[in-house]
Amino acid sequence: MKSDLPQLMKARNVDALLILGDAFHNPAMVYFTGVAHVSEAVLVFKPEETPILYFNPMERDEAAQTGLDVRSLNPFNFKQLFEESGENALIAQSKLLSLVLDDAGVSSGRVAVYGRLDAGEALGLVDQLRQLKPDIEFIGEYGSTMILEARATKDAGETRQMREVGRRTIKVVDQVRDYLASQKEKDGILVDTQGEPITVGRVKAKIGLWLAEQELDNPHGTIFAPGAEGGVPHSLGSPDAPIRIGVPIVFDIFPVQSGGGYYFDFTRTWCVGHVPEDVQKLYDDVHSVYETVMSELEANAPCKLYQDLTCELFAKQGHPTVAEDRDTEVGYVHGLAHGLGLDVHEAPRFSRQATDRDILRVGSVVTIEPGLYYPDRGMGCRIEDAVVMNEDGSVEVLAPYPLDLLIPLKS
Repeated sequence: MKSDLPQLMKARNVDALLILGDAFHNPAMVYFTGVAHVSEAVLVFKPEETPILYFNPMERDEAAQTGLDVRSLNPFNFKQLFEESGENALIAQSKLLSLVLDDAGVSSGRVAVYGRLDAGEALGLVDQLRQLKPDIEFIGEYGSTMILEARATKDAGETRQMREVGRRTIKVVDQVRDYLASQKEKDGILVDTQGEPITVGRVKAKIGLWLAEQELDNPHGTIFAPGAEGGVPHSLGSPDAPIRIGVPIVFDIFPVQSGGGYYFDFTRTWCVGHVPEDVQKLYDDVHSVYETVMSELEANAPCKLYQDLTCELFAKQGHPTVAEDRDTEVGYVHGLAHGLGLDVHEAPRFSRQATDRDILRVGSVVTIEPGLYYPDRGMGCRIEDAVVMNEDGSVEVLAPYPLDLLIPLKS
């Protein structure tokens, strides 16, 4: 949680955080500002102090709504800095950041740099800052950063937002289900009232519209993968592919609050019209593992424990798993779960590469998503729900939804 940051910074001997970029799809900035229309922003955070947000005055009202210590960038006079720097934007921006650090009382020590900028721009800015601020050691983190470690658990406000994103996502899922159920069958293919095939692309167009109506963004797209494509976990599904009766569809949807706040992540596997026997068997195996794992989740347990359990359960059913062959492309081929928050994938991890720091703690919001994949047999199956570990040790599914495999046609 954000309250853990001071201790994390102390442990890594970091005196301040410098966060660059706007507050739009920029997780490090949004972690402090919330989703806000604040561009050209700079944020400085020091332990035990209110974060300082430096903002473009054209967005002063939005900046004020963040509740932070807000300060306009106007007094630093970028125009004058630009002219004094021979109209070199890199040097001028670096000088502006140097003045911002002075204003925030950061003149020495170790400063960790965060935020989403073009890689070249970020490298240039930091190189210039090191020349302008020789008493400051600017550091970059990779992998398990301080902010990611803090974000591995959520407070009540964060969980409330994620629950709401889940509620809106489920509304869209229900619309998709109803849309499919309302079509007709013709020669084994789902068609509309004019006899035109319902394709993956048509379904995704509906999904995009319905997500927008729920004020959700969809930056990573949606997996809607029928048949053999559903047998490859991250296959998005070919737009021209028709929806065939009795062919399993892996439907994985992972939208985010409009403007780039908290994500949700949800998967169901559906068959429209009827369910073939081999598909039902595959689904039953996945569903059994899902139910077992959900019943075993406990606070403060190592996440790797549940990946091992999942591999063991699938192996007993006769499926290949990554426990026996890490490179397998059939059977169980991925990790059981991942953390969820301002990124669709974040800490903690559940894969076999999980470390001792990957713990299912109180406040953890994670996905549980066992799956089996057999593209050569024209099928894949995954079930995924997002859950939070509550203070009382209970596991709450953030957005409950039926686990049915079959979508019967209404006509």
